[in-house]
Amino acid sequence: MINTTTFTGRITKPLEVRQTNNGKSVGSVNLAVNRNFKNQDGNYDADFPMLQFWGKMADNFAKYTSKGSLVGIEGRLQTRNYEDKNGNRVYVTEIVVNNFTLLDSKNNNNQSNNSNPFENPSAPTNNTGEPEISDDDLPF
Repeated sequence: MINTTTFTGRITKPLEVRQTNNGKSVGSVNLAVNRNFKNQDGNYDADFPMLQFWGKMADNFAKYTSKGSLVGIEGRLQTRNYEDKNGNRVYVTEIVVNNFTLLDSKNNNNQSNNSNPFENPSAPTNNTGEPEISDDDLPF
Protein backbone atom coordinates (compact mmCIF):
# COMPACT_ATOMS: atom_id res chain seq x y z
CA MET A 1 0.00 0.00 0.00
CA ILE A 2 1.15 3.54 -0.72
CA ASN A 3 0.20 6.47 1.48
CA THR A 4 2.32 9.44 0.44
CA THR A 5 1.32 13.03 -0.13
CA THR A 6 3.23 16.19 -1.02
CA PHE A 7 2.19 19.82 -0.71
CA THR A 8 3.71 23.23 -1.30
CA GLY A 9 2.14 26.15 0.51
CA ARG A 10 2.39 28.76 3.24
CA ILE A 11 1.77 28.10 6.90
CA THR A 12 -1.11 30.04 8.41
CA LYS A 13 0.48 30.71 11.82
CA PRO A 14 3.63 29.81 13.75
CA LEU A 15 3.80 26.18 14.86
CA GLU A 16 3.17 25.92 18.60
CA VAL A 17 5.06 22.95 20.02
CA ARG A 18 3.78 21.18 23.11
CA GLN A 19 5.06 18.14 24.97
CA THR A 20 3.28 14.80 25.36
CA ASN A 21 3.20 13.09 28.77
CA ASN A 22 6.31 11.19 27.61
CA GLY A 23 8.16 14.43 26.79
CA LYS A 24 7.91 14.08 23.01
CA SER A 25 7.37 17.29 21.01
CA VAL A 26 4.23 17.58 18.89
CA GLY A 27 2.61 20.43 16.96
CA SER A 28 -0.11 21.08 14.40
CA VAL A 29 -0.62 23.90 11.93
CA ASN A 30 -2.63 24.51 8.76
CA LEU A 31 -0.99 24.93 5.37
CA ALA A 32 -2.56 27.25 2.77
CA VAL A 33 -2.38 25.45 -0.59
CA ASN A 34 -3.75 27.12 -3.71
CA ARG A 35 -5.75 25.02 -6.14
CA ASN A 36 -4.36 25.00 -9.68
CA PHE A 37 -7.59 26.14 -11.33
CA LYS A 38 -9.78 29.24 -11.06
CA ASN A 39 -13.28 29.31 -9.63
CA GLN A 40 -16.32 30.92 -11.34
CA ASP A 41 -15.17 34.36 -10.17
CA GLY A 42 -11.76 33.92 -11.82
CA ASN A 43 -9.90 33.51 -8.50
CA TYR A 44 -7.87 30.65 -7.12
CA ASP A 45 -9.41 28.92 -4.10
CA ALA A 46 -7.21 27.43 -1.41
CA ASP A 47 -7.35 24.36 0.79
CA PHE A 48 -6.02 24.29 4.34
CA PRO A 49 -4.88 20.78 5.29
CA MET A 50 -3.80 20.24 8.89
CA LEU A 51 -0.15 19.26 9.31
CA GLN A 52 1.08 17.28 12.29
CA PHE A 53 4.75 17.31 13.34
CA TRP A 54 6.42 15.00 15.86
CA GLY A 55 9.71 14.96 17.76
CA LYS A 56 12.77 16.94 16.70
CA MET A 57 11.04 17.76 13.39
CA ALA A 58 8.40 19.74 15.31
CA ASP A 59 11.11 21.65 17.18
CA ASN A 60 13.05 22.46 13.98
CA PHE A 61 9.94 23.48 12.03
CA ALA A 62 8.90 25.86 14.82
CA LYS A 63 12.42 27.30 15.04
CA TYR A 64 12.89 28.05 11.33
CA THR A 65 9.39 29.06 10.18
CA SER A 66 6.80 31.70 10.94
CA LYS A 67 3.38 32.73 9.65
CA GLY A 68 3.52 32.86 5.84
CA SER A 69 6.65 30.71 5.44
CA LEU A 70 6.70 28.88 2.10
CA VAL A 71 7.39 25.19 2.68
CA GLY A 72 7.36 21.89 0.87
CA ILE A 73 5.81 19.03 2.81
CA GLU A 74 6.02 15.26 2.34
CA GLY A 75 3.99 13.03 4.59
CA ARG A 76 1.19 10.54 4.94
CA LEU A 77 -2.55 10.99 5.19
CA GLN A 78 -4.05 9.97 8.52
CA THR A 79 -7.70 9.85 9.61
CA ARG A 80 -8.69 9.52 13.25
CA ASN A 81 -11.85 10.03 15.26
CA TYR A 82 -12.85 10.81 18.80
CA GLU A 83 -15.93 11.60 20.83
CA ASP A 84 -16.34 15.27 21.81
CA LYS A 85 -17.73 16.53 25.13
CA ASN A 86 -21.29 16.44 23.70
CA GLY A 87 -20.98 12.77 22.76
CA ASN A 88 -20.67 13.46 19.01
CA ARG A 89 -18.21 11.47 16.89
CA VAL A 90 -15.65 13.84 15.31
CA TYR A 91 -13.50 12.74 12.35
CA VAL A 92 -10.15 14.40 11.65
CA THR A 93 -8.01 14.04 8.53
CA GLU A 94 -4.46 15.36 8.72
CA ILE A 95 -1.03 15.04 7.15
CA VAL A 96 1.61 13.47 9.40
CA VAL A 97 4.78 15.13 8.14
CA ASN A 98 7.77 12.90 7.33
CA ASN A 99 9.93 15.59 5.74
CA PHE A 100 9.82 19.32 5.04
CA THR A 101 11.79 21.77 2.93
CA LEU A 102 12.12 25.50 3.57
CA LEU A 103 11.41 27.23 0.26
CA ASP A 104 12.13 30.84 1.19
CA SER A 105 14.73 32.48 3.36
CA LYS A 106 14.01 33.90 6.77
CA ASN A 107 14.79 37.38 5.41
CA ASN A 108 12.07 37.03 2.76
CA ASN A 109 9.62 36.31 5.53
CA ASN A 110 10.27 39.39 7.71
CA GLN A 111 12.14 37.42 10.34
CA SER A 112 15.46 38.05 12.01
CA ASN A 113 18.55 38.69 9.90
CA ASN A 114 20.17 35.36 10.82
CA SER A 115 21.93 33.39 8.11
CA ASN A 116 20.29 30.32 6.61
CA PRO A 117 21.05 27.43 8.99
CA PHE A 118 21.69 25.13 6.05
CA GLU A 119 24.36 27.29 4.40
CA ASN A 120 28.04 27.06 5.25
CA PRO A 121 29.07 30.65 6.13
CA SER A 122 32.77 29.74 6.18
CA ALA A 123 32.80 28.36 2.61
CA PRO A 124 35.19 30.33 0.38
CA THR A 125 33.41 32.49 -2.21
CA ASN A 126 34.42 34.31 -5.36
CA ASN A 127 33.69 37.99 -6.11
CA THR A 128 30.06 37.20 -7.04
CA GLY A 129 29.33 35.63 -3.66
CA GLU A 130 29.09 32.13 -5.12
CA PRO A 131 31.12 29.30 -3.56
CA GLU A 132 34.49 28.60 -5.11
CA ILE A 133 34.59 25.07 -6.50
CA SER A 134 37.65 23.61 -8.15
CA ASP A 135 37.70 20.61 -10.48
CA ASP A 136 39.35 18.64 -7.65
CA ASP A 137 36.20 19.15 -5.52
CA LEU A 138 33.91 17.49 -8.07
CA PRO A 139 33.10 13.79 -7.49
CA PHE A 140 33.22 12.90 -11.20
